[in-house]
Amino acid sequence: MNQDELREVFDRQASSYDAQWARMSAMSGALHFLLESVFADLPAEAQILCVGAGTGEELLALSRISPRCRFTVVEPSGAMLQVCRKRADEAGLTSRCTFHEGYVDSLPAVQVYNAATCFLVSQFILEIEARTSFFKEIALRLLPSGILTSSDLSSDPDHFDALLALWQRVMSPGDHSPESIARMKAAYAKDVAILPPQALATIIESAGFKRPVPFFQAGLIHAWYARRM
Repeated sequence: MNQDELREVFDRQASSYDAQWARMSAMSGALHFLLESVFADLPAEAQILCVGAGTGEELLALSRISPRCRFTVVEPSGAMLQVCRKRADEAGLTSRCTFHEGYVDSLPAVQVYNAATCFLVSQFILEIEARTSFFKEIALRLLPSGILTSSDLSSDPDHFDALLALWQRVMSPGDHSPESIARMKAAYAKDVAILPPQALATIIESAGFKRPVPFFQAGLIHAWYARRM
């Protein structure tokens, strides 16, 4: 899918997105729990860039971890961003947030952020060169030694089929037939770039970061943190 197609998909899913993925909350909760330690040394009033923030789940988690931090929320789907704004308003966070409808490359290229989050975003960028450029755009906006935290679907080829079958059970517990797994595999092959963890770490490093540290895995989801050079 191109950017416009992907944005339309998320626009359609926005109103039901949180309910649709509610059963995955244990995984995201574990990721956010570890994120507290990754960000433990940030300044009390750190500036955090949330790239592809969706409906704001990570924003709410970060606000609890860092009660005085400020956030720039970047999301290309207007419908998803609207839900995110509503959740931020209900949580009393609006005054600490700047909302940007668009992509990270449309933000000013100024080094102002102490940290950035980018969860389950870069996997939709199918070309390696474009994916590297995406992480470079984030690096341009981080202060020296600023922290990037990133997660994506990832697997070594040797483990992919077994993990995909597991992942199908996680996402659709009532339907784990061979046909259903084959459909998921075909959809991922077309729309998602599931690379080996080592390849993803190399992409992040080549974009201007120190060697990424893997700090989380749940099923096909892998996460890293890395400091900007």
